[in-house]
Amino acid sequence: MMNSKIKDPSVDFLFDAILTLKTRKECYAFFEDLCTVPELKAMSQRFLVAHMLSTKKVYSDIVTETGASTATISRVNRSLHYGCDGYSLAFKRLEEAKKPEK
Repeated sequence: MMNSKIKDPSVDFLFDAILTLKTRKECYAFFEDLCTVPELKAMSQRFLVAHMLSTKKVYSDIVTETGASTATISRVNRSLHYGCDGYSLAFKRLEEAKKPEK
């Protein structure tokens, strides 16, 4: 499911650029140019919170480990349950990337 509220040519252009990045170093360079440090920290914190929620961590542990507010955790939890499954897709792909090829 795609959120039509964010779909537009400028977002497509941004996502196309992100899809060209090949290394972590390239990602650091791109996102450091694109985002402020607080923006990047906030995005990475939400992604970490989503992962912790998906592995059944409790709010109090997430607050302690990430420093995220309970409001942030609640918003991320809502996205996990009622969003577009983007977090789940990313976590699945990260797990697949860890598996050794047979």
